[in-house]
Amino acid sequence: MKTVLMVAEKPSLAQSIAKILSKGSCSTRKGFNGACSVHEYTGIFMGQSVRFKMTSVCGHVMSLDFTGRSKGCDIVVLWLDCDKEGENICFEVLDAIQPVMNKAYSGERSVYRAKFSSITDTDICNAMNRLGEPNRNEALSVDARQELDLRIGCAFTRFQTKYFQGKYGNLDSSLISFGPCQTPTLGFCVERHDKIQSFKPETYWVIQAKVDSPVMLDWERVRVFDREVGQMFVNIAKASREAWVDSVNKKEKAKQRPLALNTVEMLRVASAALGMGPQHAMQIAERLYTQGYISYPRTETTHYPENFDLKGTLRQQTNNPFWGDAVKTLLAEGVNRPRKGTDAGDHPPITPMRAASESELGSDGWRLYEYITRHFIATVSHDCKYLQTTISFTIGSEAFSCTGKTLISAGFTEVMPWLGIVDEESLPTCEKGDSFTVEEVKLVEKQTGPPDYLTESELITLMEKHGIGTDASIPVHINNICQRNYVTVESGRRLKPTNLGIVLVHGYYKIDAELVLPTIRSAVEKQLNLIAQGKANFQQVLQHTLDIFKRKFHYFVDSIASMDELMEVSFSPIAATGKPLSRCGKCHRFMKYIQAKPSRLHCSHCDETYSLPQNGAIKLYKELRCPLDDFELVLWTSGSRGKSYPLCPYCFSNPPFRDMKKGMGCNECTHPSCQHSLSSLGIGQCVECENGVLVFDPTSGPKWKMACNRCNVVVNFFEHAHRVQVSADSCEACEASLVVVDFNKARSPLPGDETQHSGCVFCDPVFQDLVELKHATMRHPMHRGGQARRQGGRGRARGRRPGSRGNPKKPKDKMAALAAYFV
Repeated sequence: MKTVLMVAEKPSLAQSIAKILSKGSCSTRKGFNGACSVHEYTGIFMGQSVRFKMTSVCGHVMSLDFTGRSKGCDIVVLWLDCDKEGENICFEVLDAIQPVMNKAYSGERSVYRAKFSSITDTDICNAMNRLGEPNRNEALSVDARQELDLRIGCAFTRFQTKYFQGKYGNLDSSLISFGPCQTPTLGFCVERHDKIQSFKPETYWVIQAKVDSPVMLDWERVRVFDREVGQMFVNIAKASREAWVDSVNKKEKAKQRPLALNTVEMLRVASAALGMGPQHAMQIAERLYTQGYISYPRTETTHYPENFDLKGTLRQQTNNPFWGDAVKTLLAEGVNRPRKGTDAGDHPPITPMRAASESELGSDGWRLYEYITRHFIATVSHDCKYLQTTISFTIGSEAFSCTGKTLISAGFTEVMPWLGIVDEESLPTCEKGDSFTVEEVKLVEKQTGPPDYLTESELITLMEKHGIGTDASIPVHINNICQRNYVTVESGRRLKPTNLGIVLVHGYYKIDAELVLPTIRSAVEKQLNLIAQGKANFQQVLQHTLDIFKRKFHYFVDSIASMDELMEVSFSPIAATGKPLSRCGKCHRFMKYIQAKPSRLHCSHCDETYSLPQNGAIKLYKELRCPLDDFELVLWTSGSRGKSYPLCPYCFSNPPFRDMKKGMGCNECTHPSCQHSLSSLGIGQCVECENGVLVFDPTSGPKWKMACNRCNVVVNFFEHAHRVQVSADSCEACEASLVVVDFNKARSPLPGDETQHSGCVFCDPVFQDLVELKHATMRHPMHRGGQARRQGGRGRARGRRPGSRGNPKKPKDKMAALAAYFV
């Protein structure tokens, strides 16, 4: 019996697809990597009885070592997401598994691609019955985009980060990144900022007239920019006390129902109406999709396929308490034909796939699902119809008018009430030739106003218009400029550029405007689309684009002084920033502590900058000095409930011993005699992670503690003890260093009048009830998670645990590995 391996993009998708295809009869077990499950069942494939094994990937596979137990797969069916990125992952999977698959007979096909747009029984079964092949051209277009973005982005980012970070102390970003899509996205925001700053308000005048209905009339000339001219028209109007009706026009108008929903429109509405950022909205949409509530959320198409089951999709919503009645009426009266949109050839528009409630989806999930459902119902509803009445008046020789709307039929606005016709003041009943008494005519002074900052919704529209990013990547680019501190999200989800964002864009304009304008990226996107269509050569497009940006990069490096001139105006030199904290070991003068990210110490006399741990507080450590270089030690702490450790600013960036790396504090220093080092304060092997050591924190009294120097484990012990010291002796049972504790006489747990005891933190029965394991509330970025599996006995501070099996061999992956069924 042959084995068919089926691979999905996410573990939840693999489970759903396997249940549908096996009709719920599959068995489930954990895969080799422990992260993704394997679902197995027997069935029919291409007329043969086979054994199916369904699993998933966890992101992009970069490289993977398969063992001999991987063999035995005859056929692979790829259930990856049906977009260009999904096609790319298809070939990553094939590169990993084809070398260990059973060899197919000559001419026999072994690779299949499933195309689907929703996780429903019908769509999944139809996809299984119409298997195709993966699209190599689309995969190559993604390879080209990834390589271009990585190489270009890294080159510019590395250069400008290194150049500017050491020069300015209050530069508010630890990474000054550049991206071929990210930077034009920022450019749109700064362009709007510049328009606001350069805007000069103009004074203008309008005439307001009121008749005895009472109705306010609009002046047909709208406005004038000369006060004297405006006053002249007011005088003309005031000469007459009657407003004569020139005409009464009534016209039936229609407000069109929306086009079918695509990704960009969903993101626009999520930001503008639901208050959700694009990245957050996309994450929610993906979750709704994997749970089977909506169709695939990444699509550019706004036209339903001819065979789309509109009525069937509607019927699922008939019992909803909010729009169920509208759906029943629509089904009874007949579904209206949707408007003809654009077929981009990818996925059908976003639609609901089954009924749901807020209790199932949660607050944000429900709000997005509700909008998607209401939008779908609206697309097959009738247009909103209303009667627009316009009455034209003459006062003297000046023309005025008033307009009102009366609803005829709500149409689609019954399910999208926020788009309904707004109730307006009622118009007087009149005919041509009637007159009304003029109650007031006055000249009102106003001023033109500047545009507002771009909303996320407006930015998405600009990105789509200029071809910056794809429907999948637009949320990522917007999120990046927020995370990099280039813009801040203000009320109404408006994006206001920071000083750094403004200076960067203005600097790019001074050096090479094409780095920030959307034109060059838009041209690259067109070339990438040609690769996907098989109309352009992958290597030629890649090399041509890299050659262009290589020349731009060299010119940027040579011209960086132009951007630096702008930086000097906005940011302070590093020597003029910060406040004195600790002494330099070279000149013995005070170094300044710069808190702006990345926090660091700077010696203005030596013109040297020293890195520090991030995401915590830094303070002087008792004016003690490092025995190796004479630098004053500083103390990094994550707070009273977290961990803390001293460090030498020089050793932190310049490891003094071969077994040390950059970024290590005194709690990892292997100096054999220093009183602050691991050798002096290390107690025993961490109780949770593989390579960490629990190190005593001598600054933690009276709430004494020791903390792992690798993970986030914290052990509290001997609270209110007078003094705690690490002994040079070791425990005979577990080889951990002994501790000597002097208890306060009033709180001593020792018998009689004893106040001092020496013993092992782990083994001594006297200490057993005085030790409490916790996890730090904050972690330094270098610390690994402390949730590892507890193993074997505890070894001494400088050795491996007795009985430890060491690190098992793991796949060499960059983002994640294929959750193979091979076990």
